[in-house]
Amino acid sequence: MANDNPNSNTSSSQCAAIRRHLETGKTITAIEALDAFGCFRLAARINDLINAGLAVERTLVAVINRDGKKVRVAEYSMRSAVQ
Repeated sequence: MANDNPNSNTSSSQCAAIRRHLETGKTITAIEALDAFGCFRLAARINDLINAGLAVERTLVAVINRDGKKVRVAEYSMRSAVQ
C-alpha cells in the first residue's frame, strides 16, 4: 500500500483498523473514524485502501449536525459482491 504520509506507521495502522471494520460489514463516517480510531483524515485512509485494491463504496447520508441542521456526509462501506 503506497503511503505518502510522513507518519506512515500511524496511517498504516489506521488503514488496517478501518479495513477490519469494513470487512465485518459495517459502515463508517469521518466522525465515527475519529471516535473509534483517532483518524482525522478518513477520506485519505479510504483512498489508501482503494489503492491497495479494496472495493470501497461511498454513499452520501443525511445527518443532523450540532446546530440541528440536516447535512450530508460520506459513509463508506465494502462494495457488495452482487451489483
